[in-house]
Amino acid sequence: MTVGRRTFLRAAGLGAVGAAAAACGATPPPARQPSTSATSLPPSTSAKPSGPPDWEALRGKLSGELVLSDDGGFATAKRAFNPLFDGNKPVAVAKCTKPEDVQACVEAAGRRVPIAARSGGHSYAGYSAPDKGLVVDVGGMSQVDVHGDQVVIGAGAQLGDVYSALATAGRCLPAGSCPTVGIAGLTLGGGIGVLTRKYGLTCDRLTSAQLVTPDGQLRTASADSESDLFWALRGGGGGNFGVVTSFTFETVEAPTVTVFSLHFPAGSAGDVLDAWQRWLPGTPPELWSNIVLSGGSSVSCRVGGAFVGSSAQLTPLLAELEATPSSRTRKTLSYGAAMDYFSGSSQRQTFVGSSRIITDPVDGGKVSDLAAGHQGMDLLIDGLGGAVGDVAPTDTAFWHRKALASIQVYAPATSANQPSARKSLSTVVSGLADAGAGGGYVNYIDPDLPDWKAAYYGDNAGRLDQLTRTLDPDGVFAFAQTA
Repeated sequence: MTVGRRTFLRAAGLGAVGAAAAACGATPPPARQPSTSATSLPPSTSAKPSGPPDWEALRGKLSGELVLSDDGGFATAKRAFNPLFDGNKPVAVAKCTKPEDVQACVEAAGRRVPIAARSGGHSYAGYSAPDKGLVVDVGGMSQVDVHGDQVVIGAGAQLGDVYSALATAGRCLPAGSCPTVGIAGLTLGGGIGVLTRKYGLTCDRLTSAQLVTPDGQLRTASADSESDLFWALRGGGGGNFGVVTSFTFETVEAPTVTVFSLHFPAGSAGDVLDAWQRWLPGTPPELWSNIVLSGGSSVSCRVGGAFVGSSAQLTPLLAELEATPSSRTRKTLSYGAAMDYFSGSSQRQTFVGSSRIITDPVDGGKVSDLAAGHQGMDLLIDGLGGAVGDVAPTDTAFWHRKALASIQVYAPATSANQPSARKSLSTVVSGLADAGAGGGYVNYIDPDLPDWKAAYYGDNAGRLDQLTRTLDPDGVFAFAQTA
C-alpha cells in the first residue's frame, strides 16, 4: 500500500508545512492609497464584451495545447490535486509554456469567462479549476535556473524539482514540504516551511517576479519597479489579479540539517502543547519545530522538527522541552536529503482543511479537547518566530509576522461524507478561535472561514483591497475570496 503524505508526516511527527499552497500561479491583490506608481491603471470604461471566447483563435496563438471540455483527455487536464474537486466544470484548459501564452489567454478570455491560473493545483477550495472558466495551466513554465546565489524559477515548477536543482547546486531556498506543491501558490501566500525560523518565509527571499496583469501586460515587480505590486506578491495570496510566470529568489548556502521526531504517551497532548508553546520562542532560529495532535477517542501527540546544525548542538535544546517523550528519533542529513525526508508521498489526497494562527499561547487542554472524538483529523501546528518576525507586518502583505505558530486543521473526506467532514472542521476551527487562536493562513484557504479577509490579511486587507480595485477594476481575476 502506498503511504499517503500526511500518513507519513503523522508517523514522523512532522506537519504538512506549506503543503497546501493556494497553488494558483496567479498573483494576489495589493493596495494602499490610489497610487501614482506604474502599477496604477485607470478604471475601465469599456463595455463588457459579449459572447464566449474565440477558442479556435486562442488555440492558434498558444505554443502549448488548448483542451476544451469536449476534447479527449479533458477530465485529466482539468484535474486538481484534491479529488473532491474533480466535479468542478471549467470549459477549457490552456497549457502555457511561455509568458506570451498567458497574455493570449487574458486577451481572449478576460471579462468573458472566469480565469484562474494553476501551478501545483493544491488550492484548498479548488479555486484553480473555476466552473465555466479557463484554467491557465503554467506547468509548462517549470525551469529552475541557479545563477550563483540567485535562482530563477518558472511559475509551474513544483517543490520537488526546485529542491533537487538547488541541492545539486549547493543552494537552499526555504519553502514547504509537499513535492507537488507549486512554487507560485506557496510564495504568493507567504511560504511557511521547515527552515522558516532560520531563513524566513519563501516570499522573504523573493527579489522579483514577472507576471501578466489583467490588462494583458507583462510586468516585472521588484522593490524598484511596481513596488506596490511587489509588496502584495509577498503574502497577499494567489489568484487575485494576475498570473505570475517566473520568480527570482535570493538563496543561501545549503546547510546540514538534523531532523527529529518525539512521540508522547496518550493523554498527554494538552500538557505537551503547553510545554511546546513555552519552549519554542526561547530556542534559537536555527531550530524549527511543529507539534501534531491527532484526533480520536484518545488524542495522540508528536513533536517534530529540523535544526540547522549538528545532532550534538540540538541535544541541549531538546532537553529544555518540559515534556518526556515515550520514543524519539534523530538523524543528520544534507539539505537535499532533509527535504526528501519531509516530502513523503505525492499521491492525490481527498480532504477538507482550514487554519488558525496562534499569536499568544493558547490553553493546550482546550485544544486537545477540540481534537477529541474527531477520528482522522489532525491539528498540524507549525512554529513561526525567528526570521519571520524580523520583518514588520506591514512590510509585506503577509500579516502574521508576530505569531507563535500556524495551525492547519486537516481531515480526510470523501464525496459522500464531505458535508459532515466540513461540519466537524468548522466546529474545530470555531473552537480554536474561542480558545484564542484567531486569524488564518491564506495558503490553507477556506470558503467557510468567518471574516476570512481580516483573518488572512489583518490590517493589510485595506491596502490589498485598494490595489485590487486599481489593478483589476473589471474583475478579470475575481473569485469568491479575492483579497
